[in-house]
Amino acid sequence: MDSFAGSGTTGHAVLMLNKAKPEQNPFRFVMVEMESAIAQHTTAERVRRVAQGYITNKGETVNALGGGFRYCELGGELFDDLGQIRESVTFGELARHVWFTEFQEPLPRERVPNSPFLGECNGVGLYLLYNGILGDKTASGGNVLTRAILERLPSYEGPKIIYCAGNLLGPDRLREHRVKVRQTPYEIKAN
Repeated sequence: MDSFAGSGTTGHAVLMLNKAKPEQNPFRFVMVEMESAIAQHTTAERVRRVAQGYITNKGETVNALGGGFRYCELGGELFDDLGQIRESVTFGELARHVWFTEFQEPLPRERVPNSPFLGECNGVGLYLLYNGILGDKTASGGNVLTRAILERLPSYEGPKIIYCAGNLLGPDRLREHRVKVRQTPYEIKAN
């Protein structure tokens, strides 16, 4: 963990160590850089180049160390002091958070659909009922799982996880449709 990532030397060093000792489980690293311009143009660029290889200004080839990294940016707070979802949180922001909570990997910004079906990962379909995604902007806004809402959801044949504000379906119907319900906001906080 490097809380002051700067030029990216920690990431570079870990990739070098992993290349030198391939028989071991690879080491991982987390680097944090508060300055966005430095994070994007210096830190991430250095780690990307050493992982993929590059050509110097003098025309010399530097071989790739292999490995890689994931560049992430922190957004605003999703929850208020009472643990409720802030009113300003968009469907896309919560969708990315739910995906990460469930699968421990980020949902790329460009993959956030305009649909309650967020996609499939590891054989499981993930749904989010939030913020009137089904077109109903009333207080409950289609955010509670009912028989009618279940019928309106985009089809997915495998097991499903549905994040919603509430559930009015019985255990038999949930089992029949292979649905596991996770209640928002209580089951989406990342530990």
